[in-house]
Amino acid sequence: MFIQTEATPNPSTLKFIPEQTIMAQGTANFNDKQSAARSPLATRLFSVEGVDSIFLGSDFITVTKEDARDWQVLKPMILEALMNHFNSGDSVIKEEEADANAVGEEDDAIVKQIKELLETRVRPAVAQDGGDIIFHKFEDGIVYLTMMGACSGCPSSGATLKHGIENMLRYYIPEILEVREA
Repeated sequence: MFIQTEATPNPSTLKFIPEQTIMAQGTANFNDKQSAARSPLATRLFSVEGVDSIFLGSDFITVTKEDARDWQVLKPMILEALMNHFNSGDSVIKEEEADANAVGEEDDAIVKQIKELLETRVRPAVAQDGGDIIFHKFEDGIVYLTMMGACSGCPSSGATLKHGIENMLRYYIPEILEVREA
C-alpha cells in the first residue's frame, strides 16, 4: 500500500492519503487518547509518542504533532502505524459518527442554505488542506462554526473564517452579520 503525504497550511499538521476510503460518511476528530477509544485507527496513531490530535476525513487522515516534535522523526512512525492498521483489517471507527453538517428537516430556510453552501463550497476547499468545518448554529445573525483537522489551530484559520467564509456566506445570505468560531 502506498500512503501519500502532503503538507498543510498548519505546520504542525500533515495530511496522510492512503488511497482508500477512511470515513464512508462524516468525519471524526480526536483530541486525545481517551476520545480515540472508539477508533482502532486513532488509538493506534496515538500510540506514537508526539501525536497531539487526529482527524479522519473521507479519504485522508490528518495528524497534528506536539510542538516540540520533529516531522522527520514522527512521519516514519506514523506511516508504520497506518500500514500496520490497514494490514490488520481492523475497522477505522467502531460506530459511525453522525454528520453535524447534514441538513435536517427541522432546519429553517436560512440554516438549510448555510449548510448547503458549507457542504458545496467550503468543505471541499478545507478538505484539500486536510481539515473540515462543522456548523453549530445560526443565532441573532451570527453563524457559529468549528474548524477541525489541519484547519484547527492553523495560523490562517481566523482569516479563512472571517475573510473567506464570512464574506461568501454574507454575499449569498444577507441575514448573516458575522461568522464566529464555536
